[in-house]
Amino acid sequence: MVTGELKSKIDSLWESFWTGGITNPLDVVEQMTYLMFIRDLDDSDNIRAKEAAMLGLPYESVFAKEVQVGDRTIDGSQLKWSVFHDFPAGKMYSTVQEWVFPFIKELHGDKESAYSKYMGDAIFKIPTPLMLDKIVTAMDGIYEQMAQLKAADTRGDVYEYLLSKIATAGVNGQFRTPRHIIRMMVDLMEPKADEIVCDPACGTSGFLVAVSDYLKENRKQEVFFNRQNRDHYMNRMFHGYDMDRTMLRIGAMNMMTHGVDNPFIEYRDSLSDQNPDRDKYTLILANPPFKGSLDADIVSTDLLKVCKTKKTELLFLALFLRMLKVGGRCACIVPDGVLFGSSTAHKAIRKELIENNRLEAVISMPSGVFKPYAGVSTAVLIFTKTGHGGTDKVWFYDMKADGYSLDDKRSEIKENDIPDIVARSRARDAEQERKRTEQSFFVPKDEIVANDYDLSINKYKQTEYVAVEYPPTSEIMAKLDELEMEIGAEMDALRELLGL
Repeated sequence: MVTGELKSKIDSLWESFWTGGITNPLDVVEQMTYLMFIRDLDDSDNIRAKEAAMLGLPYESVFAKEVQVGDRTIDGSQLKWSVFHDFPAGKMYSTVQEWVFPFIKELHGDKESAYSKYMGDAIFKIPTPLMLDKIVTAMDGIYEQMAQLKAADTRGDVYEYLLSKIATAGVNGQFRTPRHIIRMMVDLMEPKADEIVCDPACGTSGFLVAVSDYLKENRKQEVFFNRQNRDHYMNRMFHGYDMDRTMLRIGAMNMMTHGVDNPFIEYRDSLSDQNPDRDKYTLILANPPFKGSLDADIVSTDLLKVCKTKKTELLFLALFLRMLKVGGRCACIVPDGVLFGSSTAHKAIRKELIENNRLEAVISMPSGVFKPYAGVSTAVLIFTKTGHGGTDKVWFYDMKADGYSLDDKRSEIKENDIPDIVARSRARDAEQERKRTEQSFFVPKDEIVANDYDLSINKYKQTEYVAVEYPPTSEIMAKLDELEMEIGAEMDALRELLGL
């Protein structure tokens, strides 16, 4: 969460855009993203150069001695943030507009890459040298503040805070997934070096970035010191689809900033016939849009065969099953209605997950998790595609706290079930003996089937009632008489004091 002085600096920078004439929130975030990318490119290039030197590996900086920008050849060092941020306003503006911006647009040599596709129509919109100078100075202050905080997720939190300003919730029910929830889901899935990962509603690539970060932290040796695995990580591991080109542009830059050279991020309506993917991915992580509008005519007939509905949350579950390879796993966020809805389509998709595949876990989350953007109650479903069943029991967890208050402020608090969820999930054998009165427990498949495939935790959770003993009525009445006499004595003393 972004708070205090850092939040104040970001809000001040946002104000600079607005007073300078850029008032569309999407344009503001887009322009800030470009500038953050330019600055991060300088920082990451320096870090990679140092790492290569330490490991004795060759490394060619993206800011090579001479860089081709259009028809001109210029000194690459002039394009580094650490160099041009000291230029006078006029020279800085012309450098960024005429050299730096065209340079980052053509940065990726592969014209078919996600980055090239979505940067091709990017436009530099900052109108004046003075405004750019003011923004660059403000961003230096923000990065300085971030460095002082020394928190692992500060850079990501700043980015999330910016993205949260785009909108509270889109017309298709889209709202941002908190970073700590994304990270919990990735930790639960424990991605491996050979995964083929997809988010069919990727937005700004939050889930893909989290998988990338997990691999860097937990499988660095396996991924980055193996040529085949490193090539797979850079070019074939990450896939994301969305219907918003601006989000795709930000997502592609987000992935490149996090060190993934060539993610496959594409404009696509995942639910339509234009999505041919079948039996392709080993891991799907997603928070698909729900409660949104849908053109039923363009929905793939394959999905409608599984569950005939206009509800996007049900169609996406059918889609995940189609896109996964046999043995592929999925962790996705669904609204609570998916767990207990009584319509034919609701029951059909739950039956498909339980009878024809292996449903592993249902983690119920409190309704405040997505505040202030939405108050909807949600859950995380975890399942494996088998095509022939395999569900024998389902693990339930009742999350009561996620480390933040469940009101619109979402202030940080001590109570946090997420570490416990991850720990218990990884040691499920120890969960076998837990009672239904505890926070997590197993429910056998037969019981779920008998309850019409209902997956709401309240259907199975047992409440432990503690008997309370009260004193006899005569004792209570005697106590009341005693209190009444005390009140009377105090009233008489007060009247005497007032001379009444």
